[in-house]
Amino acid sequence: MAQCVQSVQEFIQDSFVPMVAVLCSEDAEKLTRKNNLNFSELLRPFCRLTSEGHMRDPNNQVQVVKNLRISVNNVVTRPSVPASGVPGHAHRRLLSEVVLTCQPAEGGVANVITAGDYDLNISDRSLKASVPWYSDWRDTLTELSTSKHYTATTPWFEAYRESFLQSMPASDHEFLNHYLACLLVVSSSEAVPVEKFLKLSQEQHRIQHSGEYTNPKWFIPNTLKYYVLLHDMSQGDEQRADSVYEDMKQRYGAQGCYLLKVNSRTAAAGADEQIPDPWSQYLHKNSLQSQVQLGPRQSIPNGVLVNSLDNTHPLQLDTPSDTPGSLDALRAVAVETKPPPIATGVAAATSHGACLTLNDHDRIRLFIQEFTFRGLLPHIEKNIRQLNDQLVSRKGLSRSLFSATKKWFGGGKVPEKSIAELKNTSGLLYPPEAPELQIRKMADLCFLVQLYDLAYSCYHTAKKDFLSDQAMLYAAGALEMAAVSAFLQVGAPRPYPAHYMDTAIQTYRDVSKNMILAERCALLSAEVLKSQAKYSDAATLLIKMTSEDSDLRSALLLEQAAHCFINMRNPMVRKFAFHMILAGHRFSKAGQKRHALRCYCQAMQVYKGKGWSLAEDHINFTIGRQSFTLRQPENAVTAFRHILTNDSQQTSTQQGAFLREYLYVYKNVTGACEVALPQLPLPCINSSATRVYFGHERRLAEGEKQAATHVSLDQEFDRDLAAMWQDLEEQVVAAAKRGVVPATFQPTQCCLNSQTDNLRFPLAVVEEPIIVEVVFRNPLKVPLVLSDLSLLWKFTLKDFNRPQPQEDSVGDAVAISNEKEANDVIATEVIPEFYLSPEETKLARLKLLPHQTGQLNILGLVYNLASTSSTGDTTINSPSAAEGTSVRGRQDLEIQGPRLNQTKEEKTSVSHGPDRRLDPTITPPMPLLEVFFLQFPTALLCGEIRKAYVEFCNVSRVTLCGLRVASTHPDFFTFGSSSLATPLTPLSPTSFENCSAYKTLATPPGATPGSVAAVTLVSEGDFGSGIGLRGGGVSGTGGKGITEIPLGEGTLKPGESTQLPLWLRGPDQEGVHEIHFLFYYESAEQGGKISHRVLRHTVFICASRSLSVRATACRSNTLPEEEEERNGSMLVFVDVENINSSEAGVREFHIAQVSSSSKQWRLHKCINPAEDKDCKLTSRERGKLCFRATRCKPLQAFPFLSMSGVSSPQIITSTTPCADFFFRRCQPLESLRPPVAMETQGRHSRSQGVGHGGGAKDIAGVVRKCNEVDLDIIILWKAFVVEDNKQVILEGQLHVALQTIDKEACSLTQKEEAQEMVLLKFKPELPPPMTRPSMEQLSHLIKTNLQYPESYSHPFNQKSLCMVPVTLTLSNCSLAQVDVIIDLRHKTTSPESLEVHGSFTWLGQTQFKLQLGAQEVMRVQLQACFLHAGVYNLGTPRVFAKLADQGAMCETSQQTATPALIIIINST
Repeated sequence: MAQCVQSVQEFIQDSFVPMVAVLCSEDAEKLTRKNNLNFSELLRPFCRLTSEGHMRDPNNQVQVVKNLRISVNNVVTRPSVPASGVPGHAHRRLLSEVVLTCQPAEGGVANVITAGDYDLNISDRSLKASVPWYSDWRDTLTELSTSKHYTATTPWFEAYRESFLQSMPASDHEFLNHYLACLLVVSSSEAVPVEKFLKLSQEQHRIQHSGEYTNPKWFIPNTLKYYVLLHDMSQGDEQRADSVYEDMKQRYGAQGCYLLKVNSRTAAAGADEQIPDPWSQYLHKNSLQSQVQLGPRQSIPNGVLVNSLDNTHPLQLDTPSDTPGSLDALRAVAVETKPPPIATGVAAATSHGACLTLNDHDRIRLFIQEFTFRGLLPHIEKNIRQLNDQLVSRKGLSRSLFSATKKWFGGGKVPEKSIAELKNTSGLLYPPEAPELQIRKMADLCFLVQLYDLAYSCYHTAKKDFLSDQAMLYAAGALEMAAVSAFLQVGAPRPYPAHYMDTAIQTYRDVSKNMILAERCALLSAEVLKSQAKYSDAATLLIKMTSEDSDLRSALLLEQAAHCFINMRNPMVRKFAFHMILAGHRFSKAGQKRHALRCYCQAMQVYKGKGWSLAEDHINFTIGRQSFTLRQPENAVTAFRHILTNDSQQTSTQQGAFLREYLYVYKNVTGACEVALPQLPLPCINSSATRVYFGHERRLAEGEKQAATHVSLDQEFDRDLAAMWQDLEEQVVAAAKRGVVPATFQPTQCCLNSQTDNLRFPLAVVEEPIIVEVVFRNPLKVPLVLSDLSLLWKFTLKDFNRPQPQEDSVGDAVAISNEKEANDVIATEVIPEFYLSPEETKLARLKLLPHQTGQLNILGLVYNLASTSSTGDTTINSPSAAEGTSVRGRQDLEIQGPRLNQTKEEKTSVSHGPDRRLDPTITPPMPLLEVFFLQFPTALLCGEIRKAYVEFCNVSRVTLCGLRVASTHPDFFTFGSSSLATPLTPLSPTSFENCSAYKTLATPPGATPGSVAAVTLVSEGDFGSGIGLRGGGVSGTGGKGITEIPLGEGTLKPGESTQLPLWLRGPDQEGVHEIHFLFYYESAEQGGKISHRVLRHTVFICASRSLSVRATACRSNTLPEEEEERNGSMLVFVDVENINSSEAGVREFHIAQVSSSSKQWRLHKCINPAEDKDCKLTSRERGKLCFRATRCKPLQAFPFLSMSGVSSPQIITSTTPCADFFFRRCQPLESLRPPVAMETQGRHSRSQGVGHGGGAKDIAGVVRKCNEVDLDIIILWKAFVVEDNKQVILEGQLHVALQTIDKEACSLTQKEEAQEMVLLKFKPELPPPMTRPSMEQLSHLIKTNLQYPESYSHPFNQKSLCMVPVTLTLSNCSLAQVDVIIDLRHKTTSPESLEVHGSFTWLGQTQFKLQLGAQEVMRVQLQACFLHAGVYNLGTPRVFAKLADQGAMCETSQQTATPALIIIINST
């Protein structure tokens, strides 16, 4: 049980006190009414004796009576409670009012009780110090306030218990609440006071002995009459009063009368002096009791007692709304009256004791003491002695003898019988003079004056007698008081007989059907058990006393049982919470809404957060209802919010009922206060997932037009892609800003989400929409309907065109909001209806269109929330769906920024940065570009050339300029060259049968295919190089992959559009390619907050296989015949293979033309067999072409030479688009070969530079240059494709870059193998050693050639030796001086060669040492000697060479030419 103010001994003593009646004359009543009190109320605060009393027991032993209190009441002859033992309506109303008016103090200090693992917050400061049994109540309150040991108190239970015990009816089986004495009060102003005393005495005698009244009941026939003369000091004659009092003492004795003088001051003087008012704390209880005595009062609302809302099981949740009850009952509660005020009208409006001074207070206290010690206690002592004598003389001996006989013969103890075996003798009545009743009367007298030993003995004796007579009601009363007497005995000679109490309670309840007596017995026993720390037994007893006949009693006892569970040594917290729920339910049924709410709130502390969702829902639902009933709508809304926002396990029907009641409560809350929109809990909004899109919605494709993809909310965010776009933007910004990225550069972010950088205020453009995507989640199993859904914003006007100081001088601008009414500054889109299915997550996109510049803050969402009908009709068009239960509210979008983790303070604490995605700055107008693509393919062959068109539209009101495009694949497209004449090309790619995408030139008549074509010199800057692409011939520096788009006047005016051709080339690798374009443009009006804008576009191209080209360059051993070919020549072999799969529908490929581009070489002629004029390749066929290439003088420009290997007309490869894609190829030669600074210098300076350089680096450069080939081959092809039974001709080109002699080059780059994981190396690697040229490279320094006649006739018969002149030509292929050694002594020793070729001898000098300058040609004359005719191989000379300045290097054998055969013929 909860902690009480009194100890258990004090509680029991104050529960059973001597009862004193009062009969007042009319004048005496008027005299006390001056103080707004009657006589009994006047005495009430002074009825506790502050000093000890003494009396003698029957054994003549002096006994001390301590802390005695008497009860003084007016005589009321109306019966108050029916004899059935069931409390009547008025009695219930009295107790309900007592509990209702005693509430916990609001705003008190919280009291936290630790019970097990729980910390329960139970209010301890709600104690009211208005306990009538404490005269020093101020000290008590001070002691409780300063105590550090907090325990839970329930003052309403103590007030209920006090009122219950004081209002108990007097019964015939006990005498504890019978009147022992009667005060006869007469005013001294009476003419003959003695006659008035006589009348009052006769009236008392008539009431007691006439038999007309059942109430009040009197203890003994000779009731003590005490005569009180009341004198008014302010008006009466004091001498007369004294003389009358002397007469009274002569008549009634000095111990039977008293003169009480009151009203020592006038009412006028009362205003100046503050006199304490000890009566106010009792008057409310008295007024409540007067309701029972004088009839029902109109001020008590009926709703306090009966409420149809809560006639349900405590664990039953709400009923479905389609059945009567739920919402209708809640509406009925809404009109319930407020609880009555704590104080009654008279007590609250007037003061008490206004005519009494502190001396009067002392006189009253002295009067009570005199009456008790000199009148009441002697009277009780005398009656105890008389009763004892009567019992001993009448029945004591015989009964004692009879008892002794039964004891000796085994009948001393009455056999215990169960209640079921005992007959119902509740109607048995003993006559007043019965000895059993005399024993009980003596026991009650002894108990009232604290003679507990004698009382226990008498109760025990009476108990045996009653049980033997089977008078169960009498026996239960004796058992009850015997147990209490045994507990109160000094020194506790015997243990507390709890079984006595259990038997008494069972008898009262089951046999006598008297719940009032059973309840009193249970209250006493529970308090005793609590004092002995037997909380489990006390809880069991209290729970047993709950029943359906009294909700208030059951609620109070269940609450006390709950407190027993947490006061155990091992607290049972969950049992506490469960019984608090039961108590709250019964409080609710009893009309005690505040107590019910308190019980549920205390139990919620245990159930909250433990995963018991159904229990939490029930508690929150009940808290919501009770709070709404008690006019606490905010608390009701909070409780309902918990039900709806948590993941509920309720059925859909129950959730629908929760939602409807919540909406009804919310509507009442919003109806009461219209200050601001309330916060709605539904639906759940994932604020961090909110995305914001800045910019217009792109137009859809119109016909063949394909709009640029740009950025949309339908695209998922990819961090790698975002980094790629940012890199592209940095490149194009650097190109536009002369190669430097501004320090203030910020990448454009059109769509902001949780993964983007939101630390800065985003920039939006006026008159361009802002789209906010919000993620809604419906946590319920019932659908939700949102109507009139829109964004809530705040806007501050700013003029960015004015200087900043001027703006600051204006002052703070007034913020504009659309919370209360719509505003035209920002057009706000309203979604009329937004439907959320059960447990659905759904996106909503809301649009804002700003019309002025300034700072915008998007605060949240505003909408109407409603639920659909619960009858299964989910259509929200039905009028009953949301009518009356729709509330308008808001939800704020509160986004937490990223956690800061830079400084030490940020790392050691949890702090978050700002997230500005919902706070855009609206800037002045900017140009807005739209891009459309026409005839843009989705599939291409590798290397295929296709023409498309791009349309640029300026849809804004600002002129656009500086249009550029950056791409991840700059080799994929070209806009052509504006400096060269762009040929007219067919409009449609499907018309290639009759018209080519290339510019062609008719073959001159008489020319044969394979002959040398004209050489065209072009500049790399005309087409844009592979490193710095500068399209359109516009000069300036540019980044990799940046192209300036040629506009007519360099600008695009508002509303204008232009269309440009766009050539595309299929990627060289097959597969699906993701190609990104970033269009960059600026405003013609400089100085805006936004420096530039970008537009993104992504295409996917599926590339299919076409041709594979492999080329090899070999040295030609023939010496140059013409002067221009003196620097050397070589053979170029080109292998072309058709690797296309037949799935693409390609029938065959034609090699239309082979062209070359080089600054040092050019193709001279095709030396294929003449009959192979038309090179056609079907699937998996391979063709081989052979060309002769000659070295030319180094040129500044790139020459294009076209060798038509098929037929006329000839394709001009030096124009768009062929030259564009050639220069845009992925790996340009300049990036693969190191630059040579001396490429254009003369021969002599080059050789000198190398000679003085020394070093292995120079050697490697010289040797590599010797073997280097700078020749690009361009293969132009046509493919015949069948589509829809129609033949289509596709065109394309492939590039092969020849770099090294005898090293094969391929048009397809080999796929790199997957790199293995590389272990981390923490030590720096040593620099790689200086590479030296290989033996193979050094063997190509000198090219040799033998010149001799193919056949030689010699008459061997005439001359036996045949001598033939042979010229050995040595050609230095390097750019440095070379030392050469010619050795003629080498002879072939292999027998195979001897069989084929005969042996011969060189004549003359057999070894030569020569030095050749850079690219020098030297001839050495030799003579070969033959002895007889035959076929001989002259290729036996061995040539060794080394660089002249490398003395330590050994000579390297040079590659010999092919066998040089000579035929020697015998002429005879």
